[in-house]
Amino acid sequence: MTDRISRQALADAGLAAEAAPVRIVHLGLGAFHRAHQAWYTANADDAADWGIAAFTGRSPAVADELRPQDGLFTLIVRDGDADRAEIVPSIVEAVSGDDVGRLTALLAAPETAIVTITITEPGYRLRADGSPDESDPLVAADVEALRDGGDPATTLGRLVAGLDARRAAGVGPLAVVPCDNMPDNGALVANGTAALAALAGLDETAAWIRDEVSFVSTSVDRITPRSTPADAATAERLTGFADASPVVTEPFRDWVLEGEFPAGRPAWETAGARFVDEIEPFERRKLWLLNGAHTLLAYTGLSGGHETVAAAVADPELRAAVDGLWDEAAAHLPEGLDLDAYRAALLDRFDNARIEHRLAQIGMEGVAKLRVRIAPVLLAERAAGRSGAASLRALTAWLALALDGSAPADAAAAQIDVARSAADPVAALLDLVDPRLAQDAEILASARAAAPTSG
Repeated sequence: MTDRISRQALADAGLAAEAAPVRIVHLGLGAFHRAHQAWYTANADDAADWGIAAFTGRSPAVADELRPQDGLFTLIVRDGDADRAEIVPSIVEAVSGDDVGRLTALLAAPETAIVTITITEPGYRLRADGSPDESDPLVAADVEALRDGGDPATTLGRLVAGLDARRAAGVGPLAVVPCDNMPDNGALVANGTAALAALAGLDETAAWIRDEVSFVSTSVDRITPRSTPADAATAERLTGFADASPVVTEPFRDWVLEGEFPAGRPAWETAGARFVDEIEPFERRKLWLLNGAHTLLAYTGLSGGHETVAAAVADPELRAAVDGLWDEAAAHLPEGLDLDAYRAALLDRFDNARIEHRLAQIGMEGVAKLRVRIAPVLLAERAAGRSGAASLRALTAWLALALDGSAPADAAAAQIDVARSAADPVAALLDLVDPRLAQDAEILASARAAAPTSG
């Protein structure tokens, strides 16, 4: 019987197995974190100094899988021809997200220097202006919990609890590093975190967060589909160890960061990360080209009967639509981003049929994704006097699914249902994504024409 992966099993096989000390706390333990930040940390030159304590989100399942493996997991890198695998040792503690006591203890420890976050855009539970959504029952409950010394349930609520403990401990500032697909994510999370602390009456902590905590903006990129049972067999074949929680990813990876690390950081640049003075162009390039194309392919592909990115982009009509979307986005990006090479690399990645990146997964949380991936390009095209036809196609493909109730799961499902019941459902749905869309007569007319049965 094959040994399950663990630090002792590695040591018995003569492989490096010692756990690094915890200096990074991660919120949102899932596949992407393990393929991205955990990989970069494990491959930094000073990896032996930087261990990660990773907390799950809503479900403790991944922590339950990783705990018997001492946080170890197999990363399967899958290109168009073959698989290769490496065992990633940087997670040294896997914890259920509801263990707020352990989280606050770690954030109050002087050794902890960084908090990284990987959650979906709606998971921050912020309004478009970055303020906490007080109408959200979980946010309201967190405000009370933080005020009364209870355990909050949301990611930002738990972060506030941890930062409050750190301030009280007097152990100095740290860096918070959101790794998601929101533009200007550092500033957005900074404002939301301080505002949530203030709502809970933690005024001293709110001021400390604003003055002492560094919020680093990032652009992250590595396609990481859901693993399948067959991947466990692949991990065992390639490493010789059984793994209850392997991760599959593509060869490509990218991490761009802007901001300060007052308590230190790993030498992530030695693993390929880039530290820049201005991240916005990189954010927009990734959001509008990679994520925007994914969104277009998700809704047009699902409507056309496709299931994966590779299948959708192999459709000549949809491939042409992607090119059209990229032309529109490129018109609003600065020089110096090597867009031709970036576009060619994206097509190579999309064509990798061995990465089963499923459209139904990409299409989830459509309202939040359309808001930052498609609407800005469409509105910029309209401001330039052009139709924005390719961007509009992504939007109307989602509209068609939303109108007939077949859109993928969305945190805004209740608002979508209300919009579908409105006197003008198309206008209401556009308004939900971005009010400026519904105020543009040509966008509204085109959207109605694409959904002629909507009312």
